[in-house]
Amino acid sequence: MLNTLFEPASIAVIGASHNPSKVGYALVDNLTKFGFKGNIYPVNPSGGSLKGLKVYPSLEEIKDEVQLALIAVPAPGVPSVLRDCIRKKAGSAIVVSAGFKESGSEGALLEQQLKEIAVKGKINLLGPNCLGIMNTGNNMNATFSKWMLPKGGISFFSQSGALGIAVLDWAIGSGIGFSKFISLGNKAALDETDFIRYLMNDEETKVILGYIEDVKDGKTFIKVAKQCTSKKPVILIKSGGTQAGARAASSHTGALAGSETAFKAAFRQTGIIRAMGVEELFDIAKIFSGGKIPSSDRIIIITNAGGPGIIATDEAENSGLALPILNKASIKKLSGKLPRNASLYNPVDVLGDATPERYGVVLDEVINSRDFDGLIVILTPQAMTDTAGTAGNIISASKKTAKPVVTSFMGMESVKDAVKQLGRSGIPNYPYPEDAIRSYKMLVDFSRWKKRKTQKGKTYAVNKDVAGRIIKGTVMKGRFSLGEEEVRDCLGAYGFIFPLRSFVSDKLAAETKSAKIGYPVVMKVSSPDILHKTDVGGVKTGIKDRKEAGNAFMEITTGVKRRVPNALIMGVNIYQTVSGGKEVVLGISYDRTFGHMLMFGLGGIYVEALRDVSFRIIPVTETDIREMTREIRSYNLLKGIRGEAPVDLEAIVESLQRLNQLITDFPEIQELDINPLVVKTKGAIALDARIIIHGG
Repeated sequence: MLNTLFEPASIAVIGASHNPSKVGYALVDNLTKFGFKGNIYPVNPSGGSLKGLKVYPSLEEIKDEVQLALIAVPAPGVPSVLRDCIRKKAGSAIVVSAGFKESGSEGALLEQQLKEIAVKGKINLLGPNCLGIMNTGNNMNATFSKWMLPKGGISFFSQSGALGIAVLDWAIGSGIGFSKFISLGNKAALDETDFIRYLMNDEETKVILGYIEDVKDGKTFIKVAKQCTSKKPVILIKSGGTQAGARAASSHTGALAGSETAFKAAFRQTGIIRAMGVEELFDIAKIFSGGKIPSSDRIIIITNAGGPGIIATDEAENSGLALPILNKASIKKLSGKLPRNASLYNPVDVLGDATPERYGVVLDEVINSRDFDGLIVILTPQAMTDTAGTAGNIISASKKTAKPVVTSFMGMESVKDAVKQLGRSGIPNYPYPEDAIRSYKMLVDFSRWKKRKTQKGKTYAVNKDVAGRIIKGTVMKGRFSLGEEEVRDCLGAYGFIFPLRSFVSDKLAAETKSAKIGYPVVMKVSSPDILHKTDVGGVKTGIKDRKEAGNAFMEITTGVKRRVPNALIMGVNIYQTVSGGKEVVLGISYDRTFGHMLMFGLGGIYVEALRDVSFRIIPVTETDIREMTREIRSYNLLKGIRGEAPVDLEAIVESLQRLNQLITDFPEIQELDINPLVVKTKGAIALDARIIIHGG
């Protein structure tokens, strides 16, 4: 529990200073001037007094209990101070001191020492190298920032101190209220997951914002975040996705995966809303701070200007929001109260000379209508526009409903007082209508997430022993890539079907076996050293008679040997031709933060070029799988277009669930591709596959 971090009855500031330019002075100053009601104990060997408080030469000389320690001493002295805090039985410690892993290898060793001390001493450790924390509920400003946040329902944690300062400045300037502020620093012990877990159950927190650069424990993060988003929204900025976790990969799935891909999948699976920048974070924070969540995606737009109304309408349609028109009764009622030229559909255009009363007439009519679950009100300031009066009517209407009301008072100088008026009443305003619509869509997405019904993943009767023997036997032989026969048998044990196949090592056998399988056939080179056979001329298709079979064998074996002279060419595999259906790709890759990822996409030779794929973190539910299949751009091709019959979508879902089961049973599998899996109107058949074991 983190109660001693956020609700301490007493705080010791170790490294308190009489010098106003020092961090140790700012910590004591902030605790006193913003009204923290608990006991404050400055600690400095020089003693004396500070801000009317006795300064203790050491922590040991404080006779009373200390629940939270703020540590602001030079980095080399922090481990000793932390041990003193443990002996004093402090529940939590915040290390604001810098000079740890951010400063180099020596600092990293020092930070590791801190972590070990904290774990052994069972003390909550925040930092090091952090700004501190705030709790507006008890007026605790345990930071060295010069500001205190206004009270409200947003809590924010940040891995970046500079961004934390920017959020503080924005909150104060915008009048947006906050509950908690946490600077994570280097995350030696406490991290983002710990704070999501705490804030999830914090009654004063209605919305959780955060900035992260990485996640320490991906599996726990997913579990906690999913629990949290069932109660309240979590909105995060994640940076650094283009670098972290990137590595060379030998499979299609591995080549397409990466840290950024893993985070996108994790956010989708947990319902986390991702802000793509600081401005978007603030925009989303504003709309969620109002505390109202729509029950559907149906909105009505009210505007006094045609152009902005059209812009909002276009953005709404592009975002997938619904814009039902006013019902006949409402149109009849409003037509008698609005000018003849007013548009009474959706958007409702009250014309450029609209008075507050004209806006009010429309608001009163639609605010309780069952046809709409959210309102977007646009105002452009013209010479006759009463911005304050219009804001007042919007506020009055908003108080009568649980539906979100969002405004776009366009401009700056002429609307600034009205915007402040709206903000004080919890109505978010955006200077541009498209921003208002995009932010509103986040509310709708969160509403859908909370209503989402999850179907658990299915398990199937499989032959786990067969797959286990194959994987274990491969590793015992010192190999980490399964041979083609081993892959077929391993996946076959988990219910995957492959075409008829025969291995041959000479031309005559190729001619004989081809005829036995039945023309036309496909030939592929058999070599443990070649993964992408097409790239080296190792595949021939449409072989329709004995002569072509013999020629294809010779062309493959000699051609591949010429292109890859060091490869071991064992022979050629002959396959039954599978016609019809659509090719998809299924895959597994491994991410160092979140573990195994499941991939689905359009298959064949173009998978890496088109990159029309989706990912989820394993383990997955059936709901996750159905969502990921619908995410790819080519999904409509699978459903059937221009008279084509749809493929067996349930066979795709089942295949992905079987892969999920395989990886759950054998996590030592590092990478896996089934490419292509040919999905027919009934059933699916795997044409090619590869499996790589961890260590390869």
